[in-house]
Amino acid sequence: MSIRRHLLLALLGALLATGVAASGATWLAVRAAANELFDYHLEQMALSLVDRTLATPAQAAVPLGQDYVVQVWDATGVLVYISKSGAPLPLRAAGFSSVSLDGDDWRLFTLQTADRAIQVAAPAKLRSVRATAMALRILLPILASIPLFGALIWLIVGRGLRPLTDIAGAIGRREPASLEPLPAERLPDEVAPMVTELNALLDRLREALERQKRFTADAAHELRSPLTALQVQLDRLARARSAEETREALDALRAGMKRAARLVEQMLTMARLEPQAQAARAPVALDELAAEVAGELEPLAEAGRVELRLERLERAMLEGEPQGVHALVRNLVDNAIRYTPAGGAVRLAAFSERASALLVVEDTGPGIPAAERARVFDRFFRLPGSSVEGSGLGLAIVRQVADAHGAAIEFGEEGGGTGLRVTVRFPAS
Repeated sequence: MSIRRHLLLALLGALLATGVAASGATWLAVRAAANELFDYHLEQMALSLVDRTLATPAQAAVPLGQDYVVQVWDATGVLVYISKSGAPLPLRAAGFSSVSLDGDDWRLFTLQTADRAIQVAAPAKLRSVRATAMALRILLPILASIPLFGALIWLIVGRGLRPLTDIAGAIGRREPASLEPLPAERLPDEVAPMVTELNALLDRLREALERQKRFTADAAHELRSPLTALQVQLDRLARARSAEETREALDALRAGMKRAARLVEQMLTMARLEPQAQAARAPVALDELAAEVAGELEPLAEAGRVELRLERLERAMLEGEPQGVHALVRNLVDNAIRYTPAGGAVRLAAFSERASALLVVEDTGPGIPAAERARVFDRFFRLPGSSVEGSGLGLAIVRQVADAHGAAIEFGEEGGGTGLRVTVRFPAS
């Protein structure tokens, strides 16, 4: 499907059809006007002979070679004058008429006066030839202009579509890694929105690639330490001399592998939840999701001797990507459990309030200093002095999912003035 070909065929076809129709109409109109003009001449010629004396007998008429024939009949119906030799045309009633004589057609005008009848006639063939000649003289410029208009349409369409050709050429000449915006100056109104959207897409692609590069660099840096630790622990296991040393080395290796697995899991979650991957939206019941996550993490809370309570679960619906929202809730509750000391409590609530779906996670842990709350969403950031094992990606995942859903995250203190309260406010569906 070519826009250029479609426009050219449509416009040239319309021009040809219009030209043919206009030429046909002009042809008929000119011939009709020519016939009216010839009839007018016949009438005027007859009127000009009213006051003239034409006494030449019909037998004495001399061939004059005129195209027109003039006949005069007296009151008794006797032909008293004829301008050309030959058989006379029959007398007709007053006005215009057509007669046929010896295989020739004639156009005749008869003027009746008190004492005679004057007839002026012209060959129909002569009228047709002259009318055709007049029509052709008028039609030739029109017919000659059709190819000129066709060439102009060809040039105008080509010039009008040149911006699209230029854009296609600019894209085709680019290197695969070039994501610079396309030139957007002096573009037609119909092309400018497309270029604007293409540039916006290039910006999003550039941002996505930069995020991937940063993520890859951060991941490589963060994986280096646990992998090095695993190598050290393997060497320690190989050097173990007793059962006790072997057991201690295995315990250290198992813990190191667990930390590495946790880090890889979080990084894979982060990569999977990139904003461009969150296009599929569906209704999500936040209260049901909170209850589901609480059930998943109950064994972790029991292992750490932390009380996990569902305090307020009310119907709270939002439009979102279910896996992303699940990852957000799980990371918030997981962090709260990990940072809450033994004997503490984590409370979870989900409800609707003022056209918003709210998730609230409270814990009795050490909290986050106000000065550090802006940085805890950075990838691989760990609070200084924290002894809790983690990857530094949990809150980064929370921020990423929240941004993709237009949700706001608020920090506060737990009801008793200690610990941390995290509130996530989603737009309700």
